[in-house]
Amino acid sequence: MNGTVTIASIIAEAAAMLAASGFDEPRRRARRVVAAALDLSASEVFAHAERTLADGERNRVAALLARIAAHEPLSRALGRREFWGLEFALSADAFDPRPETETVVEAVLARLAERRRDYRILDLGTGSGCLLLALLSELPAATGVGVDLAPGAAKTAAANAATLGLADRAVIVVGNWAEAIAGRFDAIVANPPYIATAAIAQLPREVREHDPRRALDGGPDGLDPYRAIAADLPRLLAPGGVFAAELGAGQDAAVAEILGRHGLCVEALIGDLAGIPRCIVARG
Repeated sequence: MNGTVTIASIIAEAAAMLAASGFDEPRRRARRVVAAALDLSASEVFAHAERTLADGERNRVAALLARIAAHEPLSRALGRREFWGLEFALSADAFDPRPETETVVEAVLARLAERRRDYRILDLGTGSGCLLLALLSELPAATGVGVDLAPGAAKTAAANAATLGLADRAVIVVGNWAEAIAGRFDAIVANPPYIATAAIAQLPREVREHDPRRALDGGPDGLDPYRAIAADLPRLLAPGGVFAAELGAGQDAAVAEILGRHGLCVEALIGDLAGIPRCIVARG
């Protein structure tokens, strides 16, 4: 990137680099990278396309672009991800939340109709804390517990709770699913690992090389975490309480059967934008 460089020209160069690295829609991705590196909105990138960049700005774009060209997700490179309109810090120990996981939040909110009630919420495998904290942000009298096996993930979730002003209503603990949890909860949520062990090697580089394997590996058939969680749901769900969890593609029947063995009845299967069942909702 030599000579005078504008936002438009650096986007063009970035798009060419991403195309050479095998990315789909390289120009769209290039605009996102440049906007992130320069801390600009998409509209500002379009409105100031001919603005000349200072050396420091060019260096920031080049550094970020190199990481993205090596198939590091933009959210990982930036260390943050927007989820449910909130910004969550990421860490190497915490799964990077995806937009489809918002279906779990939507499902629970649709069933906890009294927004000012003091609901209790349990988030199993909390990671960044995105599910628990998104729900608490919508339910001002609710409190919750987030559990994660990885101390680093629990630390990340606790930091996000503090940043979002929710630390007084969220307790984050280290634990193996619900083994050490007592009491009853009005809602239990989870986005457990659901990739079969043998399939992890076939995942895109952005996933298999950057999300913690612990947050991906669901055992030989991808269903081990659902089995572990389901065993504790009867003692943890309050009367009338709801369980909602994300699913892998094609897992709805198997997970419904697991839940049924523990006395839960599936109330709904909610699809993502592609129509694939992505969230299972059950009650005792």
